[in-house]
This record gives sequence, structure tokens and C-alpha cells, in this order.
Amino acid sequence: MNIYDVELTRDDDDPEGYDAGYLRLGPLLGSERIGATVYELKRGNSNCPYHYEYGNEEWLLVLSGRLTVRHPGGETELGPGDLASFPNGPDGAHKLTNKSEELARLVMFSTKVDPSMAVYPDSNKIAAWPQPGAGDDKIMVRRESNVDYWDREVD
Repeated sequence: MNIYDVELTRDDDDPEGYDAGYLRLGPLLGSERIGATVYELKRGNSNCPYHYEYGNEEWLLVLSGRLTVRHPGGETELGPGDLASFPNGPDGAHKLTNKSEELARLVMFSTKVDPSMAVYPDSNKIAAWPQPGAGDDKIMVRRESNVDYWDREVD
């Protein structure tokens, strides 16, 4: 498979600012523990909100164009061939945005720890979900909706 020649999918229901073409490569290559997704971002678009993960690490490889990476230390512009690593936890928080005039294409590599958990600091949300096909045991909540461990467990 040549990642420069793959045909990408777009989700029609993605909100403004998050119009990203993508293709998940892991399932196509038979990978179970390491994922990779090719993304294509037009000017002004991001692939996902600012977030960090617990349990999974991610790597970014810019294939073409330029990307602005927001991270805990500020913003960094990356170009073709540049690599970035987003470690587990708050230090790995990131958001990728194409602020340039040209189309940007990138690959995100990730470990595939099951279940997965992500934190979205800007919107104060936490998400947890099993790998695809594991049913409805997924959740995204705001931190303020937290309940006590013993809530509804004792009379």
C-alpha cells in the first residue's frame, strides 16, 4: 500500500473546522496493536479537538503541506518529513490544524490499548471506549457530571 495513493473518506456530519479526509490503515494491513490513519486537511481545518490520551501514545508524520500543532508549550509549525510524538497523559495534549494555504496530508500512528481514554481540556470532557465492535460500552461526559464511587451502590 502506498500512503500517497490511498483514497480517503470524509464524514458529512463533521462540524465546520473539522472537515478531514481520512483512511484507517491498521485494519487494511491486518494490524491489531498499532494503528495508523492518513488524514488530509484543507486550510482552516483540524482532524480532532485538543486532547490527550491515557494508555495510548501517538506519533505524527507530516507527508505534505504544513501543520500547526498546538501543544502544552504553545504552537509549532511542521512541514513535510517532520515527526512529533504525543506521549501518554497531559504532556501529550495536541491539536493539529492546517493554517497554511496548501492542502496538508499526514499520518497519525497510535498504540491500540483497549479500552481507550481521552481527555478534552477545552470542553472539560472525558471519553472512554472499547475497540470497535465491542458494543455500547462507550461514554463521553463532562467532568462536572462525575459521581461518587458508591453512588447507587448501597441502600
